[in-house]
Amino acid sequence: MARRPDAAGRIERDGVAIHWERFGDRAPTIMLLPTWSLVPSRHWKFQVPYLARRHRVVTFDGRGTGRSDRPGGVAPYAEAEFAADAAAVLDATHTDRAVLVGWSCGARWGTRLAADHPTRVLGLVAIGPAVPLAPLLPEREVYAFDEPCPASAGWAKYNSFYWQREYGDFLKFFAAQMVSEAHSTKQVEDVVEWGLQIDAATLADTHRALDAGDRECFRAMCERVRCPVLVIHGDDDALRPHAHGSALAEATGGKLVTIAGGGHAPLLRDPVVVNRLIERFVTTLSPAPPLANAGVYR
Repeated sequence: MARRPDAAGRIERDGVAIHWERFGDRAPTIMLLPTWSLVPSRHWKFQVPYLARRHRVVTFDGRGTGRSDRPGGVAPYAEAEFAADAAAVLDATHTDRAVLVGWSCGARWGTRLAADHPTRVLGLVAIGPAVPLAPLLPEREVYAFDEPCPASAGWAKYNSFYWQREYGDFLKFFAAQMVSEAHSTKQVEDVVEWGLQIDAATLADTHRALDAGDRECFRAMCERVRCPVLVIHGDDDALRPHAHGSALAEATGGKLVTIAGGGHAPLLRDPVVVNRLIERFVTTLSPAPPLANAGVYR
């Protein structure tokens, strides 16, 4: 069942406005983090109604998408900026501590927040983490992102020049890799629709910011994480290999749960499995209160 927010607002940090929403009011708070700016916080549409029945849930659109601002340039999309936005939303929603849940790139923002602000983070759930701890899939490393490419098939589409010419075609390809399981037409259509909310030039800037990440610096950051960590990763992920999830669990001393046959977006494709894993993890940190009535989410 869908659910509408109980509260919503905007914060402004360094001239960039971020839109947030809150659902429910029962501790502990779960913050569902944004991911790559390709998609807005709507990607949590299967998690919000379930989790808000027992918990206070906070979401926000990442910079570059949804109802948040789209600043120009590479610097505004650095990992540290997303983590700082999350901390600012915690402040704006009067949240002392929260369980963080991040999908794909959101796992990077969550790891940084947990390392830099340990007193604010009760635990971290990382789903299909896109973290610089292991190599990419070999087919993703064939083509340079910012060099003209004569090829136009497969991962050759992941190219800034191709995005300028055929952005819609790239979105269709990428969405199909993201939700690679059979019978995922609706999920693929959702990702394409969401991706059209950000223009190709801005998305290219977000990629360049991500690509600037340093593996050893991120590993050192993981070693500073002191909260419990749960990593959920499909073993048939066509975007980020299972080794990324395994490496994050090892680097943070966390637990790894593998979804057999799962792709990159189990939160969209296997929401019941993911929701129960999140709920079980949260309950180990703080026992769940009695079940609340579900509402209506847009």
